[in-house]
Amino acid sequence: MSASTAPNLIAAVSEARQWDRLMELAKLGAITGTDGSPGVNRACLTPLDREARRLVISWAEGLGLAVSVDEIGNLFLRHEGTDPAAAPVLTGSHMDTQPNGGRFDGIWGVIAALEAVQAIREAGVQTVRPIEVVAWTNEEGGRFAPGCMGSMAYAHYKPATAWDAVADHEGVTFRQALDEHRKAEADLSHRPLGGKPFAYLEAHIEQGPRLEAEGKDIGVVTGIQGSRWFIVEVRGETAHAGTSPVSTRRDAVQDMVRAINALNALMTDPTDVLRFTVGQIEVMPNTSNTVADVARFTIDFRHPDKELLIANGDAIEPTIRSAVKSCDVTVTERFHALPVEFDPLVTDAVQAAADAQGLASLALPSGAFHDAQFMVPLCPTGMIFVPCRKGVSHNPAEYSTPGQLAAGARVLAAALVDLANR
Repeated sequence: MSASTAPNLIAAVSEARQWDRLMELAKLGAITGTDGSPGVNRACLTPLDREARRLVISWAEGLGLAVSVDEIGNLFLRHEGTDPAAAPVLTGSHMDTQPNGGRFDGIWGVIAALEAVQAIREAGVQTVRPIEVVAWTNEEGGRFAPGCMGSMAYAHYKPATAWDAVADHEGVTFRQALDEHRKAEADLSHRPLGGKPFAYLEAHIEQGPRLEAEGKDIGVVTGIQGSRWFIVEVRGETAHAGTSPVSTRRDAVQDMVRAINALNALMTDPTDVLRFTVGQIEVMPNTSNTVADVARFTIDFRHPDKELLIANGDAIEPTIRSAVKSCDVTVTERFHALPVEFDPLVTDAVQAAADAQGLASLALPSGAFHDAQFMVPLCPTGMIFVPCRKGVSHNPAEYSTPGQLAAGARVLAAALVDLANR
């Protein structure tokens, strides 16, 4: 069933209701950016996260949706189909934010999915397959790295215990936080980890400038570029800044700088497609008059070409080792996801829904990674993008208009009905 055969479905999507829910959730962890923009800092597996989840659960239960959680904390809200035994269509995103995050990244995908399901129910549109709204655990990786733990565990890409020892900046481990979280949600129905959905569709702000720049309403996402994350530790020896000769020092900071310069040369790309970022640096003992004995830094490397991602990623450690002069080095890869292409079953459904509603669309890949990346081996997968102002994200200034978000939710609703009736 398409939107053209159920126009009341499109009318049932409420721009105001979706926006009001987003703004209510934005109060939980509200911060103010340097330019005065309202943002959100709501880390995963925190009391704020649980408060936000309970709010969403209250809306879902008010609609009559069945609520359940799995062992890594993924939250599911189920709309039943006429064939309860049929493989469900899964849709959603995440609710956690970056520490300096915005009001739309991730959370809109959950609220859009809830809005789409509410519109389906209010319009009296039946689906053969169940539709499940999902909020994945720890997509951002802001508190516990890497991100996408919930979807990786669901897809059995990694076991749910793989990150037990990962600690946040206060020394709390992921396992400790998850155990506390699960106790707080012990009243919710438990479901086994994993599954075999019929399809997965995730709505998200673009986090890039193309849709806005080209005047398009909807992004039909074709796939996601690959990502490799590393953490590098350079270990030398402390010394007095005033008395230690430079020639004899084992200066961790200077060797870190040499390593980063060498990596910048390795990652040079005249086409500007490659993405290479050193985003976090720690130095010890971090005093102005002492030669540092430890310097740690992170690497975020992304590219849409699998072979280049593998080749340049594999060259990171030898490049660092050849660049350092006097220190020991440890290079640890903590995240590795190859590029993926989305299934025409889902991308065609998105395209058809946009066309039927007269919305201008653009086929484009995702530069950011999303939970959808790990659903690809399980089932036909796709994403819907809507424009965001100036392409800004991971920043309180990220913004999409109520109308842009409503258009995305309408396309999502129509595509979900299409997929759930196959």
